Amino acid sequence: MLFSALMRMIVKHGSLTVIRQDGKRMEFGDGTGEPVVIRFHDRTAPTEIALNPYLKLGEAFMDCRLTVDKPSTIYELLDLLTSNLGQSFAGPVFEIYGAIRRMKRRIDQRNPVGRAEKNVAHHYDLDGGIYDLFLDRDKQYSCAYFQRPGMSLEEAQIAKKRHIAAKLGIEPGMRVLDIGCGWGGMALTLAEETGAEVVGVTLSREQLKVAQRRAEERGLGAQVEFRLQDYRLIKENFDRIVSVGMFEHVGVGHYREYFDRVTNLLTHDGAALIHTIGRLDGPGSTNPWIAKYIFPGGYIPALSEMAGVVERTGLFMTDVEILRLHYAETLREWRRRFMERRETAARIYDERFCRMWEFYLAGSETSFRNEGMVVFQMQLAKKIDALPLTRDYMLEEERRLNAAAPSQQRLLAGD
Repeated sequence: MLFSALMRMIVKHGSLTVIRQDGKRMEFGDGTGEPVVIRFHDRTAPTEIALNPYLKLGEAFMDCRLTVDKPSTIYELLDLLTSNLGQSFAGPVFEIYGAIRRMKRRIDQRNPVGRAEKNVAHHYDLDGGIYDLFLDRDKQYSCAYFQRPGMSLEEAQIAKKRHIAAKLGIEPGMRVLDIGCGWGGMALTLAEETGAEVVGVTLSREQLKVAQRRAEERGLGAQVEFRLQDYRLIKENFDRIVSVGMFEHVGVGHYREYFDRVTNLLTHDGAALIHTIGRLDGPGSTNPWIAKYIFPGGYIPALSEMAGVVERTGLFMTDVEILRLHYAETLREWRRRFMERRETAARIYDERFCRMWEFYLAGSETSFRNEGMVVFQMQLAKKIDALPLTRDYMLEEERRLNAAAPSQQRLLAGD
């Protein structure tokens, strides 16, 4: 009864059929669109989901207590639910639940030195073969930039790196810090295509090994240095700082610490580019399923939360760009690739892991399509005139990089 009441409250458009463990069918929605049929395989799962849908729906799918009848997948179910809800909660009770989670988020997102490394290891120190199943050849694990229709994932990830490089106005010989360098793709690209000297830091031992190996293989060992180091422990100064997909791991209670460190690490005429997932509906809290299984300690910020802290650090916000559906398109391609190689993933881990990862990719994509998630690219500088006064230089540099950067052709060729 609780589950039926919740579905009637949520599903106003579309077509959802629920088949209980005893075979009884329940219909929800107005019958429009492609029908989605789900099945429960025990008696308690519907009640558990009704009482805590933001956690228990994912867990029920992971444990095969809830399945989706073909040709639909978990994506179609989540798309149906989130397109009905939009940025709203599933009901007034869950608005209170969300408010309580927001109140305790500084505790949940506490990421001091040491604990931050453990949280990163939870996600990024998985068997590296998992990421090879769905990422592009450069292992870019962040939003791609689809400049034109029909771009492949490889092309869009190269475009993302050049889009960011162009905004930074890097000149040969500049020292650049990459905070959260991942498997090294951004740092290596900046070194090859701009002539910069780059230091990349990560808290993932698995990522560090791959990044260091790639630098040596490409003959960049003297120009690019990768370290297992918390950005808060760095003592040098840099002309430019780039951080892509790392700010989501900082935690709201550490924002002042983060931007203070960026300020201190920059030279007097330095500039930074922070690329992060963001929310358009104001401050919130991390989805409990994501916090438990995918990104412990993580949080997606509202622009107001970032800007309010930046204003108190002495940094100038010199440019802000919002990328809307680019991440949805990135995630769609990741999900397609993962599902094509699902059997390999099951051999590396197991079926439960595969269902968890499928739910993660599908839920993330629908959050960008239906729930107001976007990507912010925030440019910061210590001097008001540190960068050109109009955005024309970004476009000009982006075109130059696209025309004169043969180093990326190996990625498109599959080498």
